[in-house]
Amino acid sequence: MNRPNKPKNYPGLDNDMNGGMTTVGKAIRDAWLFDLLPESETCEDWTHTRIDVLYQQVNAEWDKYGSMVSLLPEELQARHKRIYEEAIAKAKTRGWDPENIADDID
Repeated sequence: MNRPNKPKNYPGLDNDMNGGMTTVGKAIRDAWLFDLLPESETCEDWTHTRIDVLYQQVNAEWDKYGSMVSLLPEELQARHKRIYEEAIAKAKTRGWDPENIADDID
């Protein structure tokens, strides 16, 4: 009997391509921003279904602010800045080039 390949689960933010600068990585960092996940959660081995649920939760939070960082309360703006500055610095040490956005598609 030929079994179909099992879909790959998400490798986790620390193992994601482009140093985690991907669509899934953004969703995870935004989940941290909105306290949907602790900042220690990298979502390693999560199924695509579980990631999709996280996307929905994150989008619902962003909808409250018109999907704009500038409309976040000051505390969340500061947290967003910290989370993303740390992520960008870490990704650059792993070889991510922000000028090469074509590779950021996952």
